[in-house]
Amino acid sequence: MKKISLIILSFTLFSSCSSGGDEGDAQTPPTIPGLVYPTNNLVCIDNTVEFKWNASSDAQNDAITYQLDVATDNVFTKNVVTSTTTLLSKSLSLEKGKFYYWRVKAIDSKNKSDKYTAVYTFFTESQGIVNHLPFIPEVKTPVLHSNVSGSSAILSWTAVDADNDNLSYDVYLGTSNLPTQKVASDLITASYAASSLTTGTKYYWKIAVKDGKGGTTIGPVWDFIVQ
Repeated sequence: MKKISLIILSFTLFSSCSSGGDEGDAQTPPTIPGLVYPTNNLVCIDNTVEFKWNASSDAQNDAITYQLDVATDNVFTKNVVTSTTTLLSKSLSLEKGKFYYWRVKAIDSKNKSDKYTAVYTFFTESQGIVNHLPFIPEVKTPVLHSNVSGSSAILSWTAVDADNDNLSYDVYLGTSNLPTQKVASDLITASYAASSLTTGTKYYWKIAVKDGKGGTTIGPVWDFIVQ
């Protein structure tokens, strides 16, 4: 009789532990929402902006809150605002004549969240603007903080101009965190072949984007390591 009681007790404990583990494993974050407005690279919009995004879903039907980040740089180190809402839109009054970047993240009531959405950018119009500065360039290759094999590397980037001006580029490359040596000027293609690189060295580079009308935008500093 005592042996049967111990077996029943062991089965009860096993079932209880198994049930608790399955419940914890089933908890998942909400899906990533989709950005609706402002659309990417939108220009000349009113400075009172109503941000809109699509709804996320949650497998456990937890309540969802949306975190909206708006910044003046594409890596969100200069945040203008971080706001949370349970709605699918948020209206903000921003400065005129500036580039802005925005993204959204869904967070459930268990404080679980997935990745941010893609980053969209837009420009608010101001009175008397004749020429807009190019947008901040974005790195393509080498991927930021990546390793490169050999003594050469193709540096490439993307750049957009609100006025569709023909852009040209200056390339700065060096081993200091703020590269000051200009290794190429007035390139008309968004790439540069860097050569004679030293193995075991970390390189830093940045791009100056010029629109031919006196407008210049200096990009952030990127880096890679030569193996």
